[in-house]
Amino acid sequence: MTAGTATWSFTQDDFTAITESLRRFLGETKSLCALLVDRSGQLVTTVGDAPGLDTTAFATLTAADYSANDQLAKLVGESDFSSLFHQGEKSIYVADIARRLLLVTIFDSRTTVGLVRLRMKDEVEELTLLIDRVFSRGRHDGAPEKLLKGADDEIDKLFNW
Repeated sequence: MTAGTATWSFTQDDFTAITESLRRFLGETKSLCALLVDRSGQLVTTVGDAPGLDTTAFATLTAADYSANDQLAKLVGESDFSSLFHQGEKSIYVADIARRLLLVTIFDSRTTVGLVRLRMKDEVEELTLLIDRVFSRGRHDGAPEKLLKGADDEIDKLFNW
């Protein structure tokens, strides 16, 4: 299963667990916003305050930045970099989740990169467990096999196959 190309979906329970985990992380770190982005640049979810931020464009650019840094890692003999940090008035810390998603945290001077980085390790572990559970269910969980077979039959009839 290649990162970013597998078919997957969240259940409501998955989404709730992920959202609660991200909210707890934001509270503990005093960060502004956390975004979960897949490796292809699709925004999965956002928690917190991202005023004036085009989250769709931001997600795409973050994934491209992380991918470029993966290539830089290879050039210097590393298999990958597990995280990235961009410092400014508002800083960004990006961490890999299960080689499938990226956790992007935006924070300002109300916190420190040290605190974000420290809590990020625990958050990555927790989200990795949640995401691995989502991917381990397979692509058809949640939809009964009979329903899927019926849909295939209807499509075949539609195109006279």
